[in-house]
Amino acid sequence: MGKVVSLNISEKRGVEKTQVPLVNAIEGFGIEGDGHAGAWDRQVSVFPVEALEKVPSDKMEEVKSGGFTENITISGISLDDLNVGTVIQIGEAIIKILHIGKEEYKEHSRPYIVSREGRFGTVVKSGKINIGDSVEIIEM
Repeated sequence: MGKVVSLNISEKRGVEKTQVPLVNAIEGFGIEGDGHAGAWDRQVSVFPVEALEKVPSDKMEEVKSGGFTENITISGISLDDLNVGTVIQIGEAIIKILHIGKEEYKEHSRPYIVSREGRFGTVVKSGKINIGDSVEIIEM
């Protein structure tokens, strides 16, 4: 079982997100107050910290010093278990992973690894998510 280590939102796309203590995930919409929310297949971004192992050593300092670009940062679940189609319960909410990475990779700061290893998907069940909440893979 994993856990939530950070929650982050921004009103606009393309800017660093601000860390918040809790978020409200809304079914079919995304994270309340976040610029990526809406009726599409990348409503929520989830970044497993285990993906940092894939950052080249010459990029690590840059990636770690960059601000958050994902909504939910998690730890404790293997990347191999977070595939397209995987359904995860995070706090009260349920999210289905529909994409790994982005179509176009970013080359600088935290987006470097999020664009390659971030998990993107939709909220399939509304609920509150708090820092420290459990994360677990579920069957639907």
